[in-house]
Amino acid sequence: MELLFEIQFDNGARWKATGDDSLNLQVNDYCVVKKDFYVDYARIIKIYGEAAQFADLIKPTRPQTVVDHKDEPAVVQRKATVVDQAKATENLARAKSALRTAATHIEQLNLPMKLINAHYSYDGKLVTIQFSAEGRVDFRELVKQLSAALNTRIELRQIGVRDETAAIGGISPCGRPLCCCTFLQDFASINVKMAKEQDLSLTPSTISGVCGRLKCCLKYEHEGYMEMEKNMPRRGDCCECAEGRGRITDRNLLTQTVVVELDDTGRTMTLPKEEVRVVYPEKHKKTVPENKERH
Repeated sequence: MELLFEIQFDNGARWKATGDDSLNLQVNDYCVVKKDFYVDYARIIKIYGEAAQFADLIKPTRPQTVVDHKDEPAVVQRKATVVDQAKATENLARAKSALRTAATHIEQLNLPMKLINAHYSYDGKLVTIQFSAEGRVDFRELVKQLSAALNTRIELRQIGVRDETAAIGGISPCGRPLCCCTFLQDFASINVKMAKEQDLSLTPSTISGVCGRLKCCLKYEHEGYMEMEKNMPRRGDCCECAEGRGRITDRNLLTQTVVVELDDTGRTMTLPKEEVRVVYPEKHKKTVPENKERH
């Protein structure tokens, strides 16, 4: 039976790959894969199941970072051996050398590029260099020079700042490894409205991640916050509680509590939302026209 895997390379790129179940591959196993004209070395990070049942997933996971954009998946040839691991370690050293060579040529050509990493395929037939830049860069001459200097095929790939951060890695403000380096595979569209709806401060340093863009968690946590926001009073609402009437000055969606400022004493207190009843002064009450039924 043919299985569908997700594999990851040392430069952070991810592919879908197919392989026979007789290989007995498990998550975190290293393998040797065949793709087009070259062979590469990667780690299994996910096993989907029978490939025929996941045909719709056979496409690039991150279009900005994958080495090849074709929909055809790679083919797992075998589980990596000790010899394969030694070869991969050697390629890591060669990749660092290639990156230094690329930096030298970039400086000579005065190109506005920031090198991120280099990756040698297992058989050495392809060197993929990832870089970031503010705009488009004409790197045709650079490719020619690097191809001659390294005596192999060169592929330069420009990626965005989010992909750059995912490739480099780091620790997020919450103290955990960056989501883009661990489980987050797709970069969805994020906007400031999501931060507003989650009652977050709109200070750029608060809602921005290490990459300088809006935090990815604003998107994948948004649905949960919207669920917690249901039936929660809003800031500025007039309310009544056991201590009297007041106005809601703040709220916490995670703890489902509100801060009430009492009208009589000006004292503030934090209460669960269940102990607060929102009311409106007479002039703010909504009236229903006589010719319409009240539901």
